[in-house]
Amino acid sequence: MQPSAPSPSALSRRTMLAGAAAFAGATATMGAAAAPAEAAASGRSGRRGKAVVFRDVRPFGAAKATDLVVVDGRVSGGPAPRGAKVVDGGGRIALPSLVDAHIHPDKTTWGGSWVSRRPANGIADYVAQDVELFRSQRRPVATRAYGLMAHAVTRGTRAMRAHADVAPAYGLAGVEGVAEARERLRHALDVQIVAFPQHGVVRTPGTAELLEEAARSGAIDMIGGIDPIGFDNALDEQLDLVFGIAERHGVGVDIHLHDRGEQGIKAMRGIIERTRALSLAGKVTVSHVFCLPGLTDKELGSIAADLGEQDIALTTVAPSDSLVLPIARLREHGVRVGLGSDGVRDSWSPFGNADMLHRAQLLGWVTDVRLDEELTNCYRVAAHGGADVIGLTHADLAPGSPADFVLVAGECLPQVVVDMPRRDLVVHGGVVVARDGEFLG
Repeated sequence: MQPSAPSPSALSRRTMLAGAAAFAGATATMGAAAAPAEAAASGRSGRRGKAVVFRDVRPFGAAKATDLVVVDGRVSGGPAPRGAKVVDGGGRIALPSLVDAHIHPDKTTWGGSWVSRRPANGIADYVAQDVELFRSQRRPVATRAYGLMAHAVTRGTRAMRAHADVAPAYGLAGVEGVAEARERLRHALDVQIVAFPQHGVVRTPGTAELLEEAARSGAIDMIGGIDPIGFDNALDEQLDLVFGIAERHGVGVDIHLHDRGEQGIKAMRGIIERTRALSLAGKVTVSHVFCLPGLTDKELGSIAADLGEQDIALTTVAPSDSLVLPIARLREHGVRVGLGSDGVRDSWSPFGNADMLHRAQLLGWVTDVRLDEELTNCYRVAAHGGADVIGLTHADLAPGSPADFVLVAGECLPQVVVDMPRRDLVVHGGVVVARDGEFLG
């Protein structure tokens, strides 16, 4: 199961993530899953439109236009109240807003000067370059993160799980900066923050104490981890530390797992065991999970059953056909799977745009889909899969659902995934928060 080691030549993010595993079925229907818990994503509050009618819109690309009535931030099944504000949809398609289940806004250089990157040969090299880039930035984390997160809103993102680096090199600057950006955007974006030990929990002294401090501060929603064996070389010590902090402070867990083969599966088993022992079902996520795509169907079924039993969620950023998670197969076992942007114009890569419609298109591209239902399912993963991971009610335009949606010009949903039209209107809680690609503040 373990792919051959990469050559010692310089690695890009893509070559580092490349592997030899077959994609298995990302095209099954993605139904509603996890228990809705709007409070799980910190920040939703603030402005609410009392009553708004979005006139002449086509939900999901329906042939016939209709009026979408919103009352107190939720879609209403009744007629528009007298005196309701009217917004003309112009026959545009109405689609659920999207959820970014995995992004690193603290690392970004978005909105700043171009950064020329150097070769890197593994996580340790990237980590060192992270520190150099952080020290070279004139704009603080809060400014950079806000710019990227606001941009994500203009592209139709309603919520995100933001990983912020915690290490002695930064202290809690990443967490504090993302928290400040979250507060500024609380009317337009729901945000969970993960204290992420990119430099390792055990291999970098002082990190565990900073994670504890972050959890104690109340600014974060989850504690992170990274490759307990392959990078930290301390499976039990790292997992015991991370899960111990989560249990003491009542926060969740979200662990980056790039380890493949037996190392990755061993780490997964350790995560499952601790989730069960500490009764943390529904509060644990594993990100990337490159050890799963290479499994046989029988092996995958066995571990997926355990993940489903403990309600452990997974996220993928669809980096390649060999490393994207087998979403449909996992869903058969009730496993919640979300899609994310990962890094955006950081030291790891010049690429990324925090546009989850683009990420849905990439999911279709790497899995080589071509049918309308397959393209529609890519959108569902980006919209409802992420909501399931974060714990949000689906914004499915049904009566009672959150009035979080986008209006786009187009013919049908599959065509929207392929063509990625401009998000002409972005609505959050019934309030227009972006128009024609511009954030309204």
